[in-house]
Amino acid sequence: MPAALVAEGRASRVAERQNRPWLGILFMCIACALFPVQNAFVKLLTGIYPFQEVVWVRLAVHLVLMCIVFLPRRGLALLRTRAPVQQAICSAGLLGSTLFFFSSAKYVGVTEAIAISFVSPLAVTVLAWPLLGERITFVRLASVVIGFAGVMIVIRPGSSVFQWASLMMLASAIFYAVYQIVVRRVTAVDPPATTAFYCALGCTLATSFLVPFHWRTPGNWRDLAMMVSLGISGGLGHYCVARAFSYAPANLIAPLNYTQMIGSVVIGYLMFAEIPDVYTWLGSAVIIAAGLLVGWQSRQKSKLKPG
Repeated sequence: MPAALVAEGRASRVAERQNRPWLGILFMCIACALFPVQNAFVKLLTGIYPFQEVVWVRLAVHLVLMCIVFLPRRGLALLRTRAPVQQAICSAGLLGSTLFFFSSAKYVGVTEAIAISFVSPLAVTVLAWPLLGERITFVRLASVVIGFAGVMIVIRPGSSVFQWASLMMLASAIFYAVYQIVVRRVTAVDPPATTAFYCALGCTLATSFLVPFHWRTPGNWRDLAMMVSLGISGGLGHYCVARAFSYAPANLIAPLNYTQMIGSVVIGYLMFAEIPDVYTWLGSAVIIAAGLLVGWQSRQKSKLKPG
């Protein structure tokens, strides 16, 4: 069969798969329900164990889970990738985001952490220019400035909330933006399961060099169960993110990240008796509004495209 026909058939299958918005919304909502619970467990565990150990267990369990679920069904096809360099960048983005988040989670409230992480879609707007060649419009630039102002309201320079841990959370959001951008490109050529597997493999191998120097054996079965659950919820969550982007456009899926705020407020109150102050609510509203503005403009541009 001619290569052109093969490429055309592949593009047709990708387009058909990406035209299922309700499936994309469903998978993203599942991910956004899992992440606040995972963040709470991270806060608990990093208050007891070295964050390097918690990161490694979370990623190693993620890797084992991918192998158990997908290897029997896909075999060695799971390892087949058309974008090895992009898969490596995906892993690096997820690793940087995870390390920065886990190292600072115990110092920042659950709701504040999620609020700061909301800057990620805005970072996607900035980074899409050098990484994807997408032009930054005035509206998008204004949205980034507004979103940054929202972050400043949440972390309030000069207050007790503003500390190195808040800046680490911000760095985590930027690394996650890199991960999201590359996932958008990779899901066009590789199955979501392959992307989830390689992210877990790369991150686990990288952190395996750190964990021997920071290992502390879990003191009870509850802590061990929480560590294992991090890998399960994290692996499932990131698989759902990749799956969501494969079923629906990014400008429809990305704003759903903000639903994490609901779960974070509930989890923060139930597990840590945290009640967000007015600055957290105000700053979160400003960040979410900026992110929705970016999504709205992207949606308007896609409607204006011919065909």
